[in-house]
Amino acid sequence: MPPLPARDLPRRRGDSSTRTGRLMDEQTERYLSVARQAALQAGELIRRKAGTSFQVDHKGRINLVTEVDTACEALIRHALLEAFPEHRILGEEGGPTGGSHACRWLVDPLDGTTNFAQGYPFYAVSIGLEIAGEMAVGVVHDPTRQETFHAVRGGGAWMNGQPIRVTDCEKLQQALLVTGFPYDLSLAPDLHLDLFRDFVLAARGVRRDGAAALDLCYVACGRFDAYWELGLSPWDMAAGSLILREAGGMLSDFEGRVLSLEGRDMLASNGRLHPAMLEGIRPHLPALRTSCYRKS
Repeated sequence: MPPLPARDLPRRRGDSSTRTGRLMDEQTERYLSVARQAALQAGELIRRKAGTSFQVDHKGRINLVTEVDTACEALIRHALLEAFPEHRILGEEGGPTGGSHACRWLVDPLDGTTNFAQGYPFYAVSIGLEIAGEMAVGVVHDPTRQETFHAVRGGGAWMNGQPIRVTDCEKLQQALLVTGFPYDLSLAPDLHLDLFRDFVLAARGVRRDGAAALDLCYVACGRFDAYWELGLSPWDMAAGSLILREAGGMLSDFEGRVLSLEGRDMLASNGRLHPAMLEGIRPHLPALRTSCYRKS
């Protein structure tokens, strides 16, 4: 399947060999190279297994995990620890490993597991590197469309070697939005569905595709104008949040505060729409504060 179109932009100035818009230092280039290679290898494993028979288990009432998830995470962990044995890793399937090193990798080996298990072709590998609490490297690979998004802090955002940028949409009624629902939707259905209803009525359209990392990348490359979701985990947000920020986008929690990967609510936009999106969320904040997603 050919890649979907990204926004057509002039190439940024910078080093064409690294294609990040700046000369990366040697260590950062190594971080990016190892992460990208691991993502591509995991993506190839996913591609080979798609459409075949594989074991599917449940981590909760409806939260799926397949043998492909665990195999991909094992592959990625091996690649990262072989290159950087002292680093920490937080993976969706294997939990945290390592000590107190400043570098922490956040890994979602198969973001969109339900889609993959069902044969719906919208899923990705997501690998992010956080250094001393700040995202430094992000790679998201879509094996179905053979699209690889990446960013390093301060170096712009890229898809298959081409620069990407958020849209310039300023009006909510002209915006195409994307969202997602958590597996524990039933714990606070009114909060999710009331917010969804309000944005469906306010925007040009709303989509729900089921893979947070790709949703963030699609805002980054202009396929969507904004994205909101509750019930996220750090590995859902890590790589995609950096890619979006480096593409000129804006991120926050639902109250407009600086996004924390340890928080569970995220608003991502092209920046121009952020005030209108926050205004749309504002009436729902009392319900959020008393929900299972945030106690404050």
